[in-house]
Amino acid sequence: MSRSPITTHILDTALGRPAAGVTLTLDRRDGAAWTRLGEGVTNDDGRVTDLLAPGSLEAGVYRIEFEVAAYFARTARESFYPSVSVEFEVRATDEHYHVPLLLNPFGYSTYRGS
Repeated sequence: MSRSPITTHILDTALGRPAAGVTLTLDRRDGAAWTRLGEGVTNDDGRVTDLLAPGSLEAGVYRIEFEVAAYFARTARESFYPSVSVEFEVRATDEHYHVPLLLNPFGYSTYRGS
């Protein structure tokens, strides 16, 4: 079974558990504009694994936009960032790109996962 060439997950580092129910979108830059390619909501494990159809990855600059304000509101916590935008470049279209987000109410970090 093939999987999406781009996947993500969110770990709420303040609580030490996955961030479920976070809405996010995947876009690819086309010149000065962005084209929406996919969207999803993190599952109970904080993951979205079906952002892009297998075999449809093209070289270019991509962006995952995580809408985190509603997540923090649901967990009754104040936060500084209403959303987090992560841009990354795809060069090798035969590789898998996993883009995790480590999140807390007043900071975040990301990396290329496996």
